[in-house]
Amino acid sequence: MGLLGIFDLRFEFKSGGVAMPTRYRPNVAGILRDDKGKILVCERIRRADSWQFPQGGIDEGEKALAALFREMEEEIGLSKNLYSVGESRSGYRYEFEKGCNKYGFDGQEQTYFLCDFQGKSEDICIHPKHPEFQNTQWIKPKDFNLKWVPKFKRAVYKKVLNDFFDV
Repeated sequence: MGLLGIFDLRFEFKSGGVAMPTRYRPNVAGILRDDKGKILVCERIRRADSWQFPQGGIDEGEKALAALFREMEEEIGLSKNLYSVGESRSGYRYEFEKGCNKYGFDGQEQTYFLCDFQGKSEDICIHPKHPEFQNTQWIKPKDFNLKWVPKFKRAVYKKVLNDFFDV
């Protein structure tokens, strides 16, 4: 994927009345599942009750799987030998709130990876050099509360939870 990201065929009129395609930043997310079938959710730093899966952008020239390994290491301190990657699904898109853009993109297109955790809870470290999370918890997929994520992401989370866990 290039720096230009993924373009949609829909157009939105930007400044000056010029039609511009919606630009989606390529992104990966990891759903870590333990041996009891619970999944790891992480609470955003400085955002109480805002829980999500570890996730992040795919860098220029990087493959989605390599981005997953990097993001899991950066965000929760897990090396790839502590989990195995099972299935993955792509094409989940959301647009940022009106007027927001991140790194020049209007939204994100995500690939989700379901990963089976083979370590211990103490292997998870949410206090790396640049922390993004303040807490973690293991929950049953059916217990994920969509109110934990911003409204513009809820449809994606609902679809992901249904696609991977039939909830």
